[in-house]
Amino acid sequence: MTSNEIYEALLKICSEENVLRDEPMKNHTLTRLGGKADFFVTPETYKEMSEIVRFVNRSSIQFMLLGNGSNMVVRDGGIRGVVVQFSKLNGLSTEGTLLTAQGGANIIDASRLALKEELTGLEFACGIPGSIGGAMVMNAGAYGGEVKDVIDHVKVVTPEGELRTLSKDEMKLQYRSSIIGKKGYMVLEAVFKLKHGNRNEIKEKMDDLTYQRESKQPLEYPSAGSVFKRPPGYFAGKLIQDSGLQGKGVGGAEVSTKHAGFIVNKDNATATDYISTIEMVKKTVMDTFGVELELEVKIVGEEPVEK
Repeated sequence: MTSNEIYEALLKICSEENVLRDEPMKNHTLTRLGGKADFFVTPETYKEMSEIVRFVNRSSIQFMLLGNGSNMVVRDGGIRGVVVQFSKLNGLSTEGTLLTAQGGANIIDASRLALKEELTGLEFACGIPGSIGGAMVMNAGAYGGEVKDVIDHVKVVTPEGELRTLSKDEMKLQYRSSIIGKKGYMVLEAVFKLKHGNRNEIKEKMDDLTYQRESKQPLEYPSAGSVFKRPPGYFAGKLIQDSGLQGKGVGGAEVSTKHAGFIVNKDNATATDYISTIEMVKKTVMDTFGVELELEVKIVGEEPVEK
């Protein structure tokens, strides 16, 4: 299909304001990096999402789902095909001790609603800068809590465009992974099973975790969050720090001087700068300690075209 044919087909599914062409991905990632997506689509209903998936499948068009861009680096060459973001599927509600969040909602906002409704269990999420969908894929966690502690079930779209409901057990939640990511499912909705709690105690815990996060993490610069998974028996940040890498980097990217587990976009970095800094860190840690660092962030998109 030609680019115009793809555009016209997408307009039959979504309204014009929800289908953008040649959209800079740096506008949609927390690193503020990345080239352009051919098409950037923001569906407003589950039906639209299902139709988009069916369309790209039968037309053999490349397709990618984007959360809120918190755990991702998009290469400078951008992304071919269709990128879908659930930013307009962001509803939140509660019924008793159940909290329902659509895939495009921020998990931070879910934790704030839980506080408002005096529900405990989501305090750990008060500083996680990701979407509900991304949190399900990664079994997101922080400060001793994680998604698998409180999730009840999720509704997803399969790569074939089918709607499914997965129980907690079916999600196969492990450290920073789930069946959702492995199967390429797209999370439309997550339901958390929480407990009644004391509002002051919940707020006190969230305030404490927020202070810990703000005092230790380089939130003043764009970044993809924690870059590497925790190696068995080690802490990635400590290995990087002990390798003398803080303050070092390539181009405008730098290993944070505040938290060595973060690489920040300090001075108009390119994605190539950021990825080169990642590779430099991995090589130095391997050479120094013999430990291979595994990425927690996802690197997607095309290499830039040589001019």
